[in-house]
Amino acid sequence: MTLTIYFLRHGQTELSREDSFCGSGHDPELTPDGLLMARAFADAYAKKPWRAIYSSPLRRTVATAQALCDELGMRPELRDGLKEIGYGEWEGKSKETVAREYHDDYLSWLADPAWHPPTGGELAVRVARRGLEVTEEICSLYTDGNVLVVSHKATIRIILCSLLGIDVGRFRYRLVCPVASVSTVEFTAQGPLLHTLAERSHLNDRLRAVPGT
Repeated sequence: MTLTIYFLRHGQTELSREDSFCGSGHDPELTPDGLLMARAFADAYAKKPWRAIYSSPLRRTVATAQALCDELGMRPELRDGLKEIGYGEWEGKSKETVAREYHDDYLSWLADPAWHPPTGGELAVRVARRGLEVTEEICSLYTDGNVLVVSHKATIRIILCSLLGIDVGRFRYRLVCPVASVSTVEFTAQGPLLHTLAERSHLNDRLRAVPGT
């Protein structure tokens, strides 16, 4: 028996629908479609035996995790290490606005976010460190079974890069992570093994097609 962690991105928010920067400094609720996405995941995965459910403490992730928790009678374990990357002065702004108002910082971040943070924001290597601390905690507590981790677009991609030996500075260009997608990693004797990336079969055709990066 081995441990498998399911990394679930939260459902749609207004800012994900607009493709605006939404990090740890913004805490929007899920949209009605985002709530439906959370419910769809819970319906599809409720029969799977879960050892634990972990979540970022931001409202969009807690609401996504809560749908399955309510179904199973479980409580989510909230961890700050699972919060989204901090976008600093870019929070809530569109990519076009950031490219215009923070031109040099934006270009440096696009080239290598591992070591060039958003203006006043957080380095990707810092997100990797705190995200892996939570992953290591889970691995120390559970040697087998299934654990759900509900987190955010950048954070999930950064954790996956760290686990799979991919340069963290490439997280934006190597892995996709649309809203309400789930990626699974099995922790084998040979190391982390990616089974699925950005799976969304639990969503119906309409929910898969709604805007939400």
